[in-house]
Amino acid sequence: METAFAGLGEVCRTRPQLGARVLGVHLEGPYINAAMLGAQPDFARPLLPAELIRLHSLAPIRLITLAPEVPGNMQLIASLVAAGFTVQLGHTAGTFEEGIEAMAHGAKGFTHLYNAMTGMHHRKPGMVGAALANAEYAEIIPDLLHVHAGAIRVALRAIPKLFCVTDSTAAAGMPDGEYRLGRHTVTKCLGGVRLADGTLAGSTLTMDQAFRNLVDGLGLDLVDASRRVSTNAADYLGITDRGRLTQGGWADVVMLDRDLNIEAVMVEGDLLN
Repeated sequence: METAFAGLGEVCRTRPQLGARVLGVHLEGPYINAAMLGAQPDFARPLLPAELIRLHSLAPIRLITLAPEVPGNMQLIASLVAAGFTVQLGHTAGTFEEGIEAMAHGAKGFTHLYNAMTGMHHRKPGMVGAALANAEYAEIIPDLLHVHAGAIRVALRAIPKLFCVTDSTAAAGMPDGEYRLGRHTVTKCLGGVRLADGTLAGSTLTMDQAFRNLVDGLGLDLVDASRRVSTNAADYLGITDRGRLTQGGWADVVMLDRDLNIEAVMVEGDLLN
């Protein structure tokens, strides 16, 4: 992990000429439940403050996903939030009650809602139930493979500032075939990426396709859909100079045609080819 973080630190310090600025790291593991790995490597463990401090010294950590039921994790949430980290819940087998307790300690969001967490049942509402009942923010992967359109609509009604993530892998934008995802070999086929056992392993989604899915597949208007791929995520991270068009803010702009396909992209005022 330290090697990866050293590389990420360099990327965060300097924006590539033809790319977006990386604002920080989402540490999605290893402080998760070993029974809810999804496509994560089998290195789950309780949160280790000394390790976290070391990693943060190499690259700025903005988000930490943890499983609150893992021994020791719940007790650290408040101190993590006080130190400036945004804590969200994911890759968790936690109960509804543990989700509510974690939010009371300062956990703010949920990692790819519905996926790799305990589902909703009317007698055991699970972590999904905690999110739907109490969260203001949560991520969701709107590729229409990870989450059924009907379940996305439920989340849209329940969570005011639900926002989109792609959860994309190196297979995004590439032809069908085999690719590497960490230590795993994954197969891209029929618009998805899967492990050998069929488990979804990230996605091939791009954010412009996520936007089209919200508008064309789920019927959101352009303003609402735009917020859910930009403004809501910026608000979640406390970023006020991105994710919106405002005087004095960074000119990060995606220009679309009438069919919602990309025509041009501007990053910090630079028009990219």
